[in-house]
Amino acid sequence: MNFRKNDVVEIKIDDITTDGMGIGRADGFAFFVAGAAPGDEIRMRVVKLKKSYGYGIIERIISPSHLRCEPPCHVYKSCGGCSLQHIEYEAQLEIKRNYVKNSLIRIGGLPENTEVEKTVGTEFPFGYRNKGQYPVGTKNGKTVCGFYAPRSHNIIPLSGPCLINRPTDEPILKAVTEIADEYNIPVYNENDGTGILRHILIRTSENTGEIMVCIVINSDRLPHSDKITERLRSLGIVSTVLININKKNTNVILGEKNRVLFGKGYITDTIGDLCFKISPLSFFQVNPVQTEKLYNRVLELADPKKDEIIFDAYCGTGTISLFLARRAKAVHAVEIVSEAVSDARFNAEKNGITNVSFYVGAAEKIYPELCAKGLRADTVITDPPRKGCDPSLLKLLTDIAPKKIVYVSCNPSTLARDLKYLTHMYYPQRIIPVDMFPQTTGVECCCCLIRK
Repeated sequence: MNFRKNDVVEIKIDDITTDGMGIGRADGFAFFVAGAAPGDEIRMRVVKLKKSYGYGIIERIISPSHLRCEPPCHVYKSCGGCSLQHIEYEAQLEIKRNYVKNSLIRIGGLPENTEVEKTVGTEFPFGYRNKGQYPVGTKNGKTVCGFYAPRSHNIIPLSGPCLINRPTDEPILKAVTEIADEYNIPVYNENDGTGILRHILIRTSENTGEIMVCIVINSDRLPHSDKITERLRSLGIVSTVLININKKNTNVILGEKNRVLFGKGYITDTIGDLCFKISPLSFFQVNPVQTEKLYNRVLELADPKKDEIIFDAYCGTGTISLFLARRAKAVHAVEIVSEAVSDARFNAEKNGITNVSFYVGAAEKIYPELCAKGLRADTVITDPPRKGCDPSLLKLLTDIAPKKIVYVSCNPSTLARDLKYLTHMYYPQRIIPVDMFPQTTGVECCCCLIRK
């Protein structure tokens, strides 16, 4: 390697990483460059060097890629919320399909000719998120909300609506931060554990228009909560206000305890013709338009029959379970978060669905108990968090050996890892990426596995 820090190098970008950085090579040495698009010819300055690769920043785009576009967000280059706004949307969809396919081949050991279907795109690649999570900090003596800059906890304050979140978030954040400054409510300091305000969580219903504001605090009480509630109610758009107590020194945003300050403490939304209750701790997909497309794909892949029993691991608030229950004989769904299970049972009752049972606990513990009572699953649905399935659940799946597994994943890397374990007994019949997170590198994927 003959490169040094601050060298200026001309390279062509030929690929993109899973976190949205362009990849180019000079004399066979790989460089990662933020804001670069495949096909760009750029002049970059070396800012960091490792033994086998380095990092650069763009000095000048010599010849722009045909995939490149002008990002509409004025803080895009500094904010860590998005990473693909500089790339045309149709190209984003192909990048995500390739990400899924490459992960399955490289990590999962699937053959090179594995077919991954085209990514299911959206007509609404901006303003789609029904959930905003904003860290609270201080800048120049003022309370601010925004997003963390890439690979840091430095907050980039919002100076206008976030283009992928709902525009109604901005006045809500402004109201809370103004009251915090007016009444000197201290902001949480993650270095020494002092202060109170940590995050502001906003959830918005696509179809009912309800808005929930949940203020995460490092205390048992929020000073001047009456003033904050009064200001939020005066906006005329907020349906309910809660505080969430999180006194742990952790990057996990929400604690386990909520207290309602105003309203019901939850909102409702619909997917298709089903209605769902959403509480602060409940998992609910952030892109309602794409969620319906995703669940329709899951329903298509599972193809439940009236005499079939389905197990739904990681069921959350029961969204997928209820979609499937209307076609199956019965659904037995498991979720470790008790509040989500309470919501799931509420949702089943509200929608008049009686052939679904919800259990609190780990799927790898609940399902053996059900099987010991003679219950058997024809199909298992698994929709785990980013870390993928628990190894004991994967073993359980091969032990109970359903005819079909439909795996829904938000992380192609852990999907690939888990498929590597399962494909000695199952083969992937269909793999469908769904773009739940436009302008970012995130991609959802549903995979149908058939027993060999």
